[in-house]
Amino acid sequence: MLSNSVALAVNTAVKPVWIIDDDRSIRWVFEKALAREGIPFKTFSLAQDALKELASSTPQVVVSDIRMPGTSGLQFLQGLKERHPGIPVIIMTAYSDLESAVAAFQGGAFEYLPKPFDVDQAVELIRRALQEASRENGGEELSAESPEILGQAPAMQEVFRAIGRLSQSSATVLITGESGTGKELVARALHRHSPRAANPFVAINTAAMPKDLLESELFGHERGAFTGAQSLHHGRFEQAEGGTLFLDEIGDMAPELQTRLLRVLSDGTFYRVGGQQPIRSNVRVIAATHQDLQARVREGLFREDLFHRLNVIRLRLPSLRERREDIPLLARHFLARSAVELGTEPKRMSEAALAYLMRQDFPGNVRELENLCRWLTVMAPTQVIEVADLPPEIRADAASGTRNEWIAALAREAEQRLARGDSGIMEALTREFEKTLISRALVRTGGRRIEAASLLGIGRNTITRKIAELGIEEEDAKP
Repeated sequence: MLSNSVALAVNTAVKPVWIIDDDRSIRWVFEKALAREGIPFKTFSLAQDALKELASSTPQVVVSDIRMPGTSGLQFLQGLKERHPGIPVIIMTAYSDLESAVAAFQGGAFEYLPKPFDVDQAVELIRRALQEASRENGGEELSAESPEILGQAPAMQEVFRAIGRLSQSSATVLITGESGTGKELVARALHRHSPRAANPFVAINTAAMPKDLLESELFGHERGAFTGAQSLHHGRFEQAEGGTLFLDEIGDMAPELQTRLLRVLSDGTFYRVGGQQPIRSNVRVIAATHQDLQARVREGLFREDLFHRLNVIRLRLPSLRERREDIPLLARHFLARSAVELGTEPKRMSEAALAYLMRQDFPGNVRELENLCRWLTVMAPTQVIEVADLPPEIRADAASGTRNEWIAALAREAEQRLARGDSGIMEALTREFEKTLISRALVRTGGRRIEAASLLGIGRNTITRKIAELGIEEEDAKP
């Protein structure tokens, strides 16, 4: 059964998977397997026929043999990449073609499938390629909208739902979260999906300006209001009229400006610096901070009444370490975008490198991951990024990282089962986890249950019950 994301890609795209192989039996196997999975496909016995077909249609994914009469799989790969570099290509190869497989990777192949292959393994590989194609196809649309707001983690789904609920609202929103979590991107999304979308979105970092300059930037000034004020200046509130004003790092705003901001939020009017006439304001305010505003209120550093005005709706963004499962998705996106920005060939990360990154805490959050991908785009020596290619500061804890390898292995196993659409995943993995722990403890104690229970921190009755429930035999407890 297809995973939801792949099923969506298949259902919304008419582009098929192309199978290219001169062996009729190989084509037959793929035809049956893909038909069973509901994946549209088209088969070719010759690569030159597939190249001609590119003039009128394109595939979503290609699976091609490497050695065929006439045009080879590598030649087809080269021709396809010249015209459609984003289409994933899986190269099929025998063991004797290992050098050709390396050449295929250098030519931009997504993955290679060794012959003879397991049908389920082949379908799983195609699923992964379909997901990659879906990301590539959606990338252009996202880049015009909000490319960094990506995420499949439950915490990010909550953020997306909140943006949807607020789409028709003009309520003031307070966005909280650590630095680098994408607060301005969420503010822009709130504006873009609101009734104010046709009007300006104006952003200002309130922590980046001195108090006097910030006052003028927010509220504007009259000509002659102060030395150097040679003309009238419209501030950010006027610039954002009818739209949205985003006040970043609001927690650092000076007390005097807090008072002026409170007045605007309370009665919708303000005065330019040096002005005598009140100006009406029709602006939606979205504020953001990485600080604990309630703590700053208790410390007397932030006005309590302003806090309550801003805190009409609070939207908390999760840190990257709270959504580690999104790291591969974000890394692929940032690598692709960096390649476009820097004019280089796109690179991709190996499964080991992605697993390694998923174990990192990333104190700088999404911004730090983006900067890392930009560095790798320039500095990584090969198209496939391995753990050894990561910068030294990321690999600094490699020696201690081995203790987390089992977590990475668990994550990979969970991903595979989720991709297959397995049921009862939690129960199955928990059972295997408990069985392994108890078996290894019994090995350590030579089969003595009470000692094994003590090592594991569980009771004697518990280990006896678990041994029976899990079906642990004496053979399981042997070294």
